[in-house]
Amino acid sequence: MHRLVITSMHPNAGKTTLIIGLAKALQKKIGYIKPFGDRLLYRKKRLWDYDTALMNSIFGLEQDPAEMSIGFDHARLLYIFDEETIKKKVLDLQEVASTDKELLFVESGKEISYGVSIYLDAISLTKSLGAELVIVISGKEETIVDDIIFLKNHINLGKVNLKGIIINKVPNLEDFINIHLPKIHMLNINVLGVIPHYEELPQFTVNFLADRLFARVITGESFLNRPVRNIIVGSMSANAAKNSAYFLEKNKVVITSGDRNDMIATALESDTSAIVLTCNIEPAPELISKASERQIPLLLVSPDTYQIAKQIELIEPLLQTDDNDKILLIEEMIKKYVKLVEFSGS
Repeated sequence: MHRLVITSMHPNAGKTTLIIGLAKALQKKIGYIKPFGDRLLYRKKRLWDYDTALMNSIFGLEQDPAEMSIGFDHARLLYIFDEETIKKKVLDLQEVASTDKELLFVESGKEISYGVSIYLDAISLTKSLGAELVIVISGKEETIVDDIIFLKNHINLGKVNLKGIIINKVPNLEDFINIHLPKIHMLNINVLGVIPHYEELPQFTVNFLADRLFARVITGESFLNRPVRNIIVGSMSANAAKNSAYFLEKNKVVITSGDRNDMIATALESDTSAIVLTCNIEPAPELISKASERQIPLLLVSPDTYQIAKQIELIEPLLQTDDNDKILLIEEMIKKYVKLVEFSGS
């Protein structure tokens, strides 16, 4: 059974997305572990990593998500384990996850150096497991090239088997291939794929938003799968909103106090995915009825408009189990832009 450690130069490069796409495209029986979790969830009085639960659900791995990671906190793990016991725990995770599997994906923490003080960084994991290392690199075109040159010149991989790099979320694919890729090839680093930016992937649904805000859904429960592409803070007057180009955007979410009946009415007359009602104030009954008729969810939350806007700004648009269209898109993306023949022996 082959083992692939997937890491990245920086956070949010798309590691989990690429693992899902590779697993779907390769059509092999896969296992998955994430020894050092970094997306902590508290469920059923237990702690686990969001990505372990997601992979478990999508691929029916039938593992306990809490048992797919060793831990989440540097200080606690440093206190409990030394280098040898950490290595043993990693090997134990591998043994459980790889039973009857053809390929094991091992996802590192948020970036290549994350967990190095407790021997759970990507390079340590690759050595412990005798695996191959794949590094995901994303960002602006110039910083992608900077990261690759820095990797080549300054990061000591020792005897690690670097399978190659995947360049992800490239803003202008054609320019990148013509201008930058030839220089990257001169560095003798194996480029496994160059993937363009997909606008659809970072978007989330109203249901995802409602869950993250702990919102009470007043109406529109059957339409929570609508996409969210724009966030509008409804602090202006209703007349100003009507004349604003931003307010005419499609698939928007409007954030406004529940007593702003004028703003709510205006939002209900446009292409709105949902309205977030702040300060725990319900709008007039006729507006609730109108929202129901127009099939627009109303989400009631306790914090004020400013606090909710800040919360939404910090939301990371994570993939969900029921994002079937996105998962299919990811699979097709990997088939089109990644050299799957390079993984044929994996």
